[in-house]
Amino acid sequence: MHYLQDRGFVHPVASEITPQPVYLSRRQLMQAALAGAAATALPAWAQGPQALAPLPGAKSSVAGALVMDKPTSQADASSYNNFYEFGTDKADPAARAHTLKTRPWTVAIEGEVKKPGTWDIDALLKLAPLEERIYRLRCVEGWSMVIPWVGYSLAELIKRVEPTGNAKYVQFVTLADKAQMPGLRGGSLDWPYVEGLRMDEALHPLTLLAFGMYGQVLPNQNGAPVRAVLPWKYGFKSGKSIVRIRFVEKQPKTSWESAIPSEYGFFSNVNPKVDHPRWSQATERRIGEDTLFSKRRATLMFNGYEPQVGQLYAGMDLKRHY
Repeated sequence: MHYLQDRGFVHPVASEITPQPVYLSRRQLMQAALAGAAATALPAWAQGPQALAPLPGAKSSVAGALVMDKPTSQADASSYNNFYEFGTDKADPAARAHTLKTRPWTVAIEGEVKKPGTWDIDALLKLAPLEERIYRLRCVEGWSMVIPWVGYSLAELIKRVEPTGNAKYVQFVTLADKAQMPGLRGGSLDWPYVEGLRMDEALHPLTLLAFGMYGQVLPNQNGAPVRAVLPWKYGFKSGKSIVRIRFVEKQPKTSWESAIPSEYGFFSNVNPKVDHPRWSQATERRIGEDTLFSKRRATLMFNGYEPQVGQLYAGMDLKRHY
């Protein structure tokens, strides 16, 4: 296989990537073959979706928070993931994330706030009433899902810590522990993984601090025990396994922006009119609906959330500020 390399990060050439429907068909055949083997011969992660602690939430009343699309199956949503801390293959997180220890867990609040400090994960869980939000998720590679999340608007936390007038951006820093995360040993990115938002984006009611999905606590491979979910942006903007939230005056450099600035910008809004340099963003494949003959869906501006978030970017050149 040939590869493209940019600033230390290695990408497979798009033409040589296994087509997603073929990958999924292969995975289904492998699962069928394994079904005949004794379940006790398999590691826990390979025995299908596990019963996790329940984490219910009331149906959200936030505009746009409950899309009518059919949710992706829990099995697909928990087994086809990007979480490079556990590996670059979509199956790696489900296979390897059992090493992640989610208790004890704390999240540090730092920077331009009147109330900095460290929050225990259980205190964060009780900060505001939990809601169910059914969001579309669109990944930059061209696939999408629909996932019922459980959490509350990040704005609830932001209001409690009282940002100062100098706080223009919010930066998320995620866990980087080689003992728990084997993907960190590969050097694919500079760790820890860092993401960021403009303050008005962070305060938008659709910006979710998520603790669960499908009515249960987050599986490790989906970013346990706490992650961000930004439904109008490409999936890599939603930092997983967050350990630090910083309020800063200057726009922070994000991990992918630092690695390959020609391909990944700070805003990373879903935009079918702005292609990735190596592939189109005009269409997508919904995980769980794929066959070799299925048609691709048209990608929606801001992933379908334009009525809610479009005004955040009024007057901006979205091709330049990609």
